Amino acid sequence: MENYQENWESVIGLEIHAQLATQSKIFSGASTAYGAEPNTQACAVDLGLPGVLPVLNEQAVSFAVKFGLAIDAEIAPYSVFARKNYFYPDLPKGYQISQFELPIVGNGHLDIDVDGETKRIGITRAHLEEDAGKSLHESFHGMSGIDLNRAGTPLLEIVSEPELRSAKEAVAYMRKMHELVRYLGICDGNMQEGSFRCDANVSVRPKGQQEFGTRAEIKNINSFKFVEKAINHEIERQIELIESGGKVVQETRLYDANKDETRSMRSKEEANDYRYFPDPDLLPVEITEIFKAQIKAQLPELPAAKKQRFTEQYGLDCESAGILTSSRQLSDYFESLVKESLCEAKLCANWITGDLLASLNKTDLDIADSPVSYQRLAGLLIRINDQTISGKIAKQVFELMWQSNSTADEIIDEKGLKQITDTGAIEAIIDRIIAENPGQVEQYLSGKDKVFGFFVGQVMKEMQGKANPAEVNKMLKAKLK
Repeated sequence: MENYQENWESVIGLEIHAQLATQSKIFSGASTAYGAEPNTQACAVDLGLPGVLPVLNEQAVSFAVKFGLAIDAEIAPYSVFARKNYFYPDLPKGYQISQFELPIVGNGHLDIDVDGETKRIGITRAHLEEDAGKSLHESFHGMSGIDLNRAGTPLLEIVSEPELRSAKEAVAYMRKMHELVRYLGICDGNMQEGSFRCDANVSVRPKGQQEFGTRAEIKNINSFKFVEKAINHEIERQIELIESGGKVVQETRLYDANKDETRSMRSKEEANDYRYFPDPDLLPVEITEIFKAQIKAQLPELPAAKKQRFTEQYGLDCESAGILTSSRQLSDYFESLVKESLCEAKLCANWITGDLLASLNKTDLDIADSPVSYQRLAGLLIRINDQTISGKIAKQVFELMWQSNSTADEIIDEKGLKQITDTGAIEAIIDRIIAENPGQVEQYLSGKDKVFGFFVGQVMKEMQGKANPAEVNKMLKAKLK
């Protein structure tokens, strides 16, 4: 529900946790690979055993700087790691190493598109920190299991300004951020594995009021759908609470997807409750201009710039360009297809945004796992272009390509699908169909133009879809006079 009530305004800020795609953890050499047996990838440093010392992973710092440059943010020349102290069973050291007063990435911004309008959302900061472990409740009766494999995994926490005004805007922002970190290659964005998740800070205030209302924080949301549902539910809950004479309490809440509701988890801690202080085992991080320049040289073409280039270079409409640049792999597939097939860019775009993406969505596959490579799809488009097959037959060929390793040419030859361009053969069938349908001929000649489609359909049916449609149209128009 987006129509909250005309006299209320929602204020939303997101804290996105992006797991950085390093091979090892942020302060140890332990692996970050997903799916290992519980507690097999937590070393002495991750467990906080006495006498061990953390060593900062330079790759994590590089990824953070790369992100900062991509959002046009301030990169701190000097940043500090701090200890955030709290007790939780899956936090083995009794504190989390994070950044507090001096984060690595300062003020930046991200532009989002909602309902055809572009809105700039400020980013307050992005700081490096280590992840905690994971508590497991399902398989343990009356107990909880602790898996510390994730402890020490590098995270970049990206904090937005409270400038989002609806769940729809929040989803658009989260999608854009998801797209960006994957483009940069700093995060795989796998939400099912917890690599990309967010906390949503939500409050409401009467329309026109400048002062913010009391906010609640909804923790650990790991899907775009649930972000929208959780925020909408929380906005409604707060409005109903205030209008019934109650007060919103600053607290942490969890979203229950099964019941579609948020529920209280604990009162929200203030920063001083965590007793932050600089970690004595870690030196401050100094970022030089040379280091920044080296990272800047590694930046890929970013989505907004690529989208504009696709419209200008290839003559694509904004919607198609937006779809094709929604992931780096998809845009690479498109440009490779254009280069390989030498076909018109719009034909390539139409096949990707149409049949290819529809098949990928139906089978729940990513473009990287497409059974039809750009080389094989190029072979199909070449045959459409040289009129070996019609567009309709091409769809049949594509389906067969999806189900096998055969090329378009192999399928066309094996199934005998070549387009018939023999005008004599087409003309003979047209003459017969006209002779067999005098009533429809009379209707067409009396001005009922729609009947023309009947004749086209009959000819194509007779020729099993193999006749050249342009030739059929041309000859029918000549005959029906």
